[in-house]
Amino acid sequence: MATGDAPTPIVTPHAPGRDVTLSLSKGERPDAPSETRPFIDPAEIRDTARLIAPWIRRTPVIPLDPADFGLPEIELFAKLELLQHAGSFKTRGAFANLLLRAVPPAGVVAASGGNHGAAVAYAAMKRGIPATIFVPSIAPPAKLDRIREYGAELVIAGDRYADALTACEAKIAGSGAMAVHAFDQRETLLGQATLALELEEQVPQLDTLLVAVGGGGLIGGIAAFYSGRVRVLGVEPEGAPTLTRALAAGRPVDAPTESIAADSLAPRRVGELMLPLAQRYVDRVVLVRDDAIRDAQERLWRALTLVAEPGGAAAFAALLCGAYVPTRGERVGVLISGGHSAAVDFTR
Repeated sequence: MATGDAPTPIVTPHAPGRDVTLSLSKGERPDAPSETRPFIDPAEIRDTARLIAPWIRRTPVIPLDPADFGLPEIELFAKLELLQHAGSFKTRGAFANLLLRAVPPAGVVAASGGNHGAAVAYAAMKRGIPATIFVPSIAPPAKLDRIREYGAELVIAGDRYADALTACEAKIAGSGAMAVHAFDQRETLLGQATLALELEEQVPQLDTLLVAVGGGGLIGGIAAFYSGRVRVLGVEPEGAPTLTRALAAGRPVDAPTESIAADSLAPRRVGELMLPLAQRYVDRVVLVRDDAIRDAQERLWRALTLVAEPGGAAAFAALLCGAYVPTRGERVGVLISGGHSAAVDFTR
């Protein structure tokens, strides 16, 4: 939302079954804190998209037949960001950081559950920049292999993302390298938001978009771009409800980190920067069980021959298990956000 926009009477789409006329700036949620204003806007996102375009892949969108998945008569679209360079949407934020900020001679460092580390390592390789990546012990071997293949120094620190982040911060203090945060960094949000710009060009006039949530960089950027024009729903594992807890508390708070998607969707808490965007522009957050995520992975494989990691399949799981029930004729987008998986072994 641009500074100086005049308040405009709107009918909120966030109250199914009733119309409520409110005096709000366009796209703002009526329950969002009135003092909060977005700190990135669609114009900045478009500028970022032009900057990173030579370095990233424009990932495809495919229409799906809802009947193949036992869903009602809706228009269903899957954005295949698992086909992005380095295997996930994180590559957008990685290049945004390396291109928008002044990188010191010491290079870059990052803490990651795996996807962000692979993305930063890939971007650093392409830009000829030294990179050190800190990951927890739960990071899947496939992600560790990618980080090594891209030439980054790999350090395994602790059992969870928060442990890797602590070790990463110590490295920054002693080396002068530039930190590339996985989600709580303005440039990261801008980079991830370019996915929404791309999706709008591919599928105009979506009604709803389902987005998996970990630290919140992806959903924060997407929500900022759409600014209420599309109903953005967050999807979290029941065992890692980071945004659910933050919205209830009104601030980022620690949450459990137990899920099969813990390497990508369990950073302990969401970022400080994304929370105001979620408060204003995310319609709601739904929770899914681990068995629903596994089922979504299996059904994506059977129907589309797609190998999605648990975090990448979480948004689709919300549709399949009924955590989100669309209305007849609704135009629904689902983001398949990552494809790193140990399920594929070509040696067998």
